[in-house]
Amino acid sequence: MSEKEYIESRVDDQIAWYNKKSAINKKYHLRLKALIITFSALIPFATGYNSADKPWIDYIIAILGVLIAIFTGLSTLYKFQDQWSNYRMTGEALIHEKYLFQTNSGSYAKHKEPFKLFVFRIENIINTEVASWSEYIGGKEE
Repeated sequence: MSEKEYIESRVDDQIAWYNKKSAINKKYHLRLKALIITFSALIPFATGYNSADKPWIDYIIAILGVLIAIFTGLSTLYKFQDQWSNYRMTGEALIHEKYLFQTNSGSYAKHKEPFKLFVFRIENIINTEVASWSEYIGGKEE
């Protein structure tokens, strides 16, 4: 496989994948947090309007509390913030390594076979993230 083929089919593809996954997890994290904050703020507000002639407000307060618990649980279970951060860091590490290689900078400048070093480092970055993901998945099943 040539350098160009490897960069296009492996490196650029992985950078795009990590960027996409990072954006998705960021979106879920921020939306869940916004809902949790909003519903948490609505409970004291609704409590202020609670009275004997408005018993339905008790149901609203209860529903808001249940939704807060559900969204907090989902956020904890799926770890959207952690995944967002991990995917972003991995994508940025791949970009950094690609630029070092393409500019023949850092340790690539002095290495006998810079492409082999590049492939080794790229695969190491990807494997490290995959191992982290596997550990995360394994921890969920226990």
